Amino acid sequence: MTTLFTNVQIFDGTAQATRAGSVLVDGETIARIAYAPETIVPDHATRVIDGAGRTLMPGMVEAHTHLTWASSVEKIYHAFILPPDELEIAATRNARVLLDHGFTSLWSAGALGDGIEPRLAARIAAGETPGGRLIPSTLERSPEGDDGVDTGDVFNGRGPEAMRAFMAYCAAQGVKAVKLVISGESALKPRSHTQILYTPEEMDAAREAAQAHGLAISCHAYTDEAVDLALRAGARIIYHASYISDAMVARLAALKDSVFYGPGCGVSVAALEASPPPHIDMSAMKASAAERMDLERVLVPKLKAAGVRVLIGGDYGFPFNPNGRNARDLAHFVDHFGFSPVEALAAATGLGGALTGQRVGQLREGWLADLLLVDGDPTADVAILQDANRLSAIMLGGVFHKLTLPAATPATTH
Repeated sequence: MTTLFTNVQIFDGTAQATRAGSVLVDGETIARIAYAPETIVPDHATRVIDGAGRTLMPGMVEAHTHLTWASSVEKIYHAFILPPDELEIAATRNARVLLDHGFTSLWSAGALGDGIEPRLAARIAAGETPGGRLIPSTLERSPEGDDGVDTGDVFNGRGPEAMRAFMAYCAAQGVKAVKLVISGESALKPRSHTQILYTPEEMDAAREAAQAHGLAISCHAYTDEAVDLALRAGARIIYHASYISDAMVARLAALKDSVFYGPGCGVSVAALEASPPPHIDMSAMKASAAERMDLERVLVPKLKAAGVRVLIGGDYGFPFNPNGRNARDLAHFVDHFGFSPVEALAAATGLGGALTGQRVGQLREGWLADLLLVDGDPTADVAILQDANRLSAIMLGGVFHKLTLPAATPATTH
């Protein structure tokens, strides 16, 4: 079936201003875009949606997704680790919640349960459960013990051969993006961000095995040494990097066509805002968040100015930072990092789509019709995307997940 959006302001997923026009969707793809004064004349069977001046834009891409971090705007979990069956239920719910809030593509940055995300991705792709296009991951892999942090597992052991075995295991399970935790995490263990949790030999093995199995690697890395190891592993996206030097900024700039960066500021802002009950001690997390935000207010503009592709995604899924609030990241980019609203939107759409390697994130002819029809102008105020009620339509691959406006065909209007 064909669908024509008329009388819309088009944001195409690049850092360009909106333009009035119309968009024709045929099947799962965008067939034609016409900018005013050009028009598209629908045939008798085309479904026509009059946008009445609303903004038509690509669906957003969450570049740091944690579906098994169970808390959402619909259900808060006060226990972080849940039984496997409950994790699967929560992940399934969170995929739908994120789609409800305009996220049509999800790049997983690690899971708390083995095998959950590949199974969920298959169900989403088969149309059995609602959710955005999911690039699935598995357990965040980090060494355990005194030098590690409680965010992952090394169930294949240590050393280069164990790393190769782990990558083979992930490929067999249907994982597409493997998460490696290279730095410690000061929010969980004070000052542990300086600890390095892998060896160069393990990172070499990770790169070789990931390439052999067609896997992408995402890395949690805070310092120059950790980012160096992430690059050695062939990381496609590096998270945080809060403590890196100008020399590393220059190195990332030289790799700007192959490496993406996500500061993960959502969790920091939410931690600073949180007012936990007396029995919950968030002092270490708050101290780490404050320090990181101070550093990132300087770092992120440097990376952006150097041409590094900076993506939204902020460790959503904690009770104080639940899934479904992910669009707050756009406002954080504007308020803390100096992005214009259009630049923040481009980070959430076109640049995020480039991370996935799929034809998503831009409104272009021949690309997948993952679209949002927004009641208002997010290029003037990105905060309106935090209100799911402002999403008049959500389309995924040419199929409406949500439509609140009337639709008619020329054949029924005459």
